[in-house]
Amino acid sequence: MGLPAFIEGTLGTLLSSQKGRDAKLFTNTPPFASFPTPTIPISSPDCGASGSSMAKDYSQLGSERFPLLQWPANPEVKEWLVIVEDPDAPLPSPIVHGLYFGIPGETREFGGEKVVPNGELKGAGFRVGKNRGGTVYIGPRPVLGHGVHRYMFDVVGLSEGLAGLSEFPTKEECVKAVEGKVVGWGRWMGTFERKWE
Repeated sequence: MGLPAFIEGTLGTLLSSQKGRDAKLFTNTPPFASFPTPTIPISSPDCGASGSSMAKDYSQLGSERFPLLQWPANPEVKEWLVIVEDPDAPLPSPIVHGLYFGIPGETREFGGEKVVPNGELKGAGFRVGKNRGGTVYIGPRPVLGHGVHRYMFDVVGLSEGLAGLSEFPTKEECVKAVEGKVVGWGRWMGTFERKWE
């Protein structure tokens, strides 16, 4: 059970300036030094252009649907990694909402019905890392009254597969594992806000 709305909303308003932990995003770590900006176009046919506001159904207030992400083929990529982070949570580091790897290089879309927030993966063909909720995926649920949060859906192309990781690796483990393997990355950003009703 969460905080009563009036307490959560008051805290959200008081902490509204505590945002923007972009420097600690996965794609701002040392393995991405040669790729400081996105190089792969990512689109979401069900949610719209990058920067679009996600509908309630994509949040914890709805059914926590995972946006369908699409990108062009890339012959250099042997494996894809997808990470979802919220850099606007009032915490020292971004919240990891989802972490997926071992996605075959020929893949050109991810998400949609294949990612079930609190269930098993449906014919996934990939592995899952640790997120804040200990589940497959946690949808957006920013603090009430904290303002608009950005959700970074980053797709990373790797020149080879990741080996030697724990059963459910952390973001930090994956940062070390992708060193020297990044061939490019792309981002689709969705936004979500919880307002007083």
